[in-house]
Amino acid sequence: MKRKDTMKVDYHVHLEEGPYSIEWLARTGKALSFFSDDRGHTYEWMESMADKLNSRIKEGCFSTEWLDLYLERAGRLGLKEVGIVDHLYRFSDAGEYYRKHIYLQNDKLGKMQQKWLDQVAVMPSMEQFVEFIQSQKMKWEKHGIKLKLGLEADFFPNGEAELAGIINQQPWDYVIGSVHFIDGWGFDNPETVDKFEREDLIALYGTHAAHICQAIESGLFDIIAHLDNLKVFSYRPDEGLLEKYYEKVAVTLKKYGVASEINTGLSYRYPIKEACPSPKYLQKLAEQKIPVTLSSDAHYPDDLGTNLDMATDLLRKNGYENISIFSKRKRKEISIL
Repeated sequence: MKRKDTMKVDYHVHLEEGPYSIEWLARTGKALSFFSDDRGHTYEWMESMADKLNSRIKEGCFSTEWLDLYLERAGRLGLKEVGIVDHLYRFSDAGEYYRKHIYLQNDKLGKMQQKWLDQVAVMPSMEQFVEFIQSQKMKWEKHGIKLKLGLEADFFPNGEAELAGIINQQPWDYVIGSVHFIDGWGFDNPETVDKFEREDLIALYGTHAAHICQAIESGLFDIIAHLDNLKVFSYRPDEGLLEKYYEKVAVTLKKYGVASEINTGLSYRYPIKEACPSPKYLQKLAEQKIPVTLSSDAHYPDDLGTNLDMATDLLRKNGYENISIFSKRKRKEISIL
């Protein structure tokens, strides 16, 4: 029997994220320095880096210069497919959708989240993003790498019809559904972390799992992202108390034929230092033979592919032989053996 081709892929990659702070400037500068041969730390080097950073800010993230760094990194890592996604909330097209479903009342939490939304919703239209990624696919193909166009869209209960109208406007290769909000609270915002202290964690995880199941059932998404990102700041009860939620999500994914991912973003960017899903959660997915893809959740080019070898090993240990790739919203399985 002919052996299946194997490929290394990264299907959840971002070009930019706010808020635009001193930390953002420093992190962007670090990414630019990563791809520079000159790291002499002289005054001339500093002037050169300042010019590059200034150019990055003026040109924005939808520039060939910035995307080319992802291409360079993908080539170094031997990746064969890379999926660039953007958060839906960054586009003006989706402003009303988010204003309707995020908690934005005139109190501490509401004001904080309104400020956050104003800081990150800076892109004029999805069309600009789509046209840019589509225009770069041929260049990537010439380097032996397929560039895929994706979208990460937040799911809100009772927002399915609105979201469908937004998603269906563009020719995505795949759409990722994610849950970052519970009752309008953006739980992965470090400025709101104190709210975890006032919550019943088991009930909170139950609500989160219910939202994920609703997202699966909506039929809007090809991939459901980071299934247990609620653990982001290490607020998680004993997982033995959560296994029923893990199983419920796995069974729902199976029923509706929706894929998920091993997303390594939390493992290198957040306090929990663990990929999504957790090893226990992954066991439940494996039992149901849920298709998964690989995702670094990189927000800078030097983070591309981070910890994906670890993720692949986890899949093998749980009996996975294949991962999922996508094109024009059709899923295909490729070997990881």
